[in-house]
Amino acid sequence: MNAKQLNIFAWGLSFAAIALAILAWGQTYEWDVIGISTYLLFPLFGLLAFSLMWSHYIASALRQYLKIDKSALHNYLEITSLLVLVFILLHPGLLTWQLWRDDLGLPPGSELHYVAKGLGWVVVLGMISLLVFIVYEFRRKFANKSWWKYLQYASDAAMLTIFYHGLRLGGQLQSGWYKYVWFFYGATLVVSIIYTCANKSRLQN
Repeated sequence: MNAKQLNIFAWGLSFAAIALAILAWGQTYEWDVIGISTYLLFPLFGLLAFSLMWSHYIASALRQYLKIDKSALHNYLEITSLLVLVFILLHPGLLTWQLWRDDLGLPPGSELHYVAKGLGWVVVLGMISLLVFIVYEFRRKFANKSWWKYLQYASDAAMLTIFYHGLRLGGQLQSGWYKYVWFFYGATLVVSIIYTCANKSRLQN
């Protein structure tokens, strides 16, 4: 596989992951989504954000395995990273806005009371991961700093946390075929993280 083929693979993987997320979400409501409430819409953006970030991990690990220069995925990562940022802001943002409109207060209290009793800590994990992902967006400015590797590790941990967050709270992940897709994402994510952490050239890639 050369650089051009890797780029095609990365885009194809992302489109497939996005399509599966939309399909699973739409099927949940039998595609009766015209005028759907914000409470039913906001989970979609969580699925989309994780799916795209998972695609980043898989494509980047494959690039390192093939020893292809990082420039091969530059445009792909720049464009899809902007989409990820939009999705990860819309996911909690829409929920926060709707809870506030319904006079249920502001975060973190409103979100903690939105989920079933005993699952508030899973919401907190999601909030922490969101902060990590937002800070990670400053990679263009600080990626060459000696301490940046620790934020990269924090981002890896946040990905695993979001996998669990979705598994516990995601309505599309409680049953049906998409739950098995999610497990596949989790398994391949772990493999890609282990590989890239073991790869000594990670910080330069």
